[in-house]
Amino acid sequence: MKQKTLIIEDNLQNMYMLTYLLEGNNYEVFQAFTGQEGIAKAKELNPDIILLDIQLPEMDGYSVARALRKIKELKETPIIAVTSYAMSGDREKAYASGATGYIEKPIDPDTFITQLQAFI
Repeated sequence: MKQKTLIIEDNLQNMYMLTYLLEGNNYEVFQAFTGQEGIAKAKELNPDIILLDIQLPEMDGYSVARALRKIKELKETPIIAVTSYAMSGDREKAYASGATGYIEKPIDPDTFITQLQAFI
């Protein structure tokens, strides 16, 4: 059975690449382009995995992760921060907000699925 995966990402190129990689590896992909849309879709879909960009318009990924963790059905859902934020402390901030994994951009298509699977 395909794992239902929600990508919350505002960059079209990143969304395309993540979708392509995931669908090519038998994941069922759903997309959201803002934090609010992502929260709404997560409530509706109850995905198996959430990939979350941190730098989103209107509501950053840290706030999105905290909001998702308040939803009873999503408390145990893996949330993987996929971000270009790679400064000292950024990884810890992502984990503190509720992320269970952290993958730095730019994404390496050859290793992305392996990195993702390490967190789920």
